[in-house]
Amino acid sequence: MQDFAPLVVGIDVGGTKTHLRALAGDALVADHVRASSGWRPHDPVAAARWLAALAADVLPAGVRPSGVAVGGHACETPRQCAQIRDALQLHFGAPALVVGDAQLLVPAAGLDKGVGLVAGTGSVAVGRLPDGTAVQVGGWGAVLGDEGGAAGLVREAARAVWAAHDRGERPDALALGLVAALEVPEVPALGAALEKATDVSAEWGRHAPVVFAAAADGSVLARTVIDEAGGALAALVTRLAARGVAVDDVVVAGGTVLSQPGLYDAFTVALAETVPTARARPLRVPPVEGAVALAQSLL
Repeated sequence: MQDFAPLVVGIDVGGTKTHLRALAGDALVADHVRASSGWRPHDPVAAARWLAALAADVLPAGVRPSGVAVGGHACETPRQCAQIRDALQLHFGAPALVVGDAQLLVPAAGLDKGVGLVAGTGSVAVGRLPDGTAVQVGGWGAVLGDEGGAAGLVREAARAVWAAHDRGERPDALALGLVAALEVPEVPALGAALEKATDVSAEWGRHAPVVFAAAADGSVLARTVIDEAGGALAALVTRLAARGVAVDDVVVAGGTVLSQPGLYDAFTVALAETVPTARARPLRVPPVEGAVALAQSLL
């Protein structure tokens, strides 16, 4: 197969699942999804070994790629990504590129510049300066950041409910929903229940549907939390614009923002107010297509 067209491999390593796609010219050689368990991006050697093992499992025997590009969840700095790339090139003996997974969105959308914005369990936005330097904002985890992601929504919902409790207000649909979801008897017990989480992002984030259900039931608190979350996502784009990133196109991905029209609408309204020239573009193809495009650019 490689006698006729070079093989390129693109890998999107998300927080939950990993998607590998390989092409030889226009011919699809492999398309495989598996769990991301075992991905250790803060150990470059282990991360490269994990990626190489994935490729060995999926690619036809004896086939070697001519270019490999990876978008890695929690690959947070250029130095970290470069270390994984260097280790990965030793495995494949071919050019490789490793970036944060949010950097796959712009090439996946067929663009050469713009912002990639993810709001799933967490939230982050990335772009590039005119000289090609990558810039990331947000993505600081559920305890301190990730506003607009599922876990951040739950954190801010709990704060809103506690504030209402302190004002002497009766529990509304949001308060009752959180109490039921976290299986506690009353609002003051929410804090202890949230603090028990061992995987904060995942365990808090799974309760995000409560916030949207409460808004649908008429909770003003929930609606305010969602609107503020949309504003926080727009603020990520504003920060990138202030640092010199081209933000005319904002490619949006992530299960939370794309599955909840209320949050997406709040984001686009806030974006129109803060960066009027920016245009939101929901990503309608798998982000792995961006990894494939980056791999093809290495040939």
